[in-house]
Amino acid sequence: MPLPFRQRILLILILLGSAPTAAAILGWALTVRANNPATATRRAIEQVGASGRTLLQTIDSTRLTRAERRALAEHAHQLDEAMSRSQRADVYGSYYYAGLTVIILGFGAVVVYASVRLGGHLSRQLSRPIDELVGWTGNIRRHETLPADQPRRGAPEFAALRTALREMASGLEDGRQRELEAERLRAFREVARRVAHEMKNPLTPIRFAVAQLRSTATALQGESLEVLTAESERLEHLAREFTELGRLPEGPAAEVDLNELLGELARTSLPAGMEQRLLLKPETPHVMGHYDPLRRALSNMLRNAVEATGGTGLIEICTRGQNASAEVMIRDHGPGVPEAVREKIFEPYVTGRPDGTGLGLTLVRQTLEAHQGTIEVRETPGGGATFIIKLPGMKA
Repeated sequence: MPLPFRQRILLILILLGSAPTAAAILGWALTVRANNPATATRRAIEQVGASGRTLLQTIDSTRLTRAERRALAEHAHQLDEAMSRSQRADVYGSYYYAGLTVIILGFGAVVVYASVRLGGHLSRQLSRPIDELVGWTGNIRRHETLPADQPRRGAPEFAALRTALREMASGLEDGRQRELEAERLRAFREVARRVAHEMKNPLTPIRFAVAQLRSTATALQGESLEVLTAESERLEHLAREFTELGRLPEGPAAEVDLNELLGELARTSLPAGMEQRLLLKPETPHVMGHYDPLRRALSNMLRNAVEATGGTGLIEICTRGQNASAEVMIRDHGPGVPEAVREKIFEPYVTGRPDGTGLGLTLVRQTLEAHQGTIEVRETPGGGATFIIKLPGMKA
């Protein structure tokens, strides 16, 4: 069974720290043993002493003069003294090198101990983040939320890797949600197209029948016919929105000036009694898109703002360029959108009006997504709703 990652790292770090130290100590010991200077000196003096004693034994001192005998005796004394000092030096050297060996071995033991402790610390510093990140990959695979980020000590590269994994997990989750939403909308568009077709078939004969009955109807019947007319018009409007929901922009794209389009919509779509404030910055980039769908989407946004404020009050329309994108902001000062509904307001059948179909903002989002754009809603300071639209701008 293979060792765990942490133990493998620990073993490698210990070997890297202790093996060179052990090799150096062993090499030093072998070198000192082979080339001990005290031993070499002692051997040399012993050889000199042996040769001196041989010389003294072979010389006939009876034929020497008194001065020669004194010199010979002095030489023998100095030779004995040197031999005695050599023996003492040899003993001292033995103790000295033994003590030095103990010190070196102690130093080696300290180095090995330090390498073990340091290896354990480094192995923990390496294995814990790696084990944590491996666990994070399992969370990502199971579509689970990553643990909360906490301040940690360690190499900054691991912090960067954690950040990258979080961004990757967030991107994968966003992509997954977008894919699920796109699949859901594709299915809904197909159903809407079929429902719109089935709804349109009986509406035409119903209108003809109501028109024929109206010419001969009594007052009481006229009221019923008015109800039929209103409800059939409502069904026709709903079928038209179903048809639009199931249709994507067609034909070639063209350059669209959002400032010009919004200025024209502000003149024609807003009631005379409403106060409007236009902040259309000239540096707002043009967008490449389909004029009619964009016009319908922006007109729908303005109509929602008018209905939210009851046809009175202030509506602000702002444009600007930001990071090569065109940004449109439509702000009203009505009741606003409750925070609990903001995330769902662009889904089908979500509406805050009793007579609303809940498809208007869905159509707006569909049109913007077809132009690689986005839309979000925020709270207007002081009350109201602010819708922010972003579309990729054309390069100058």
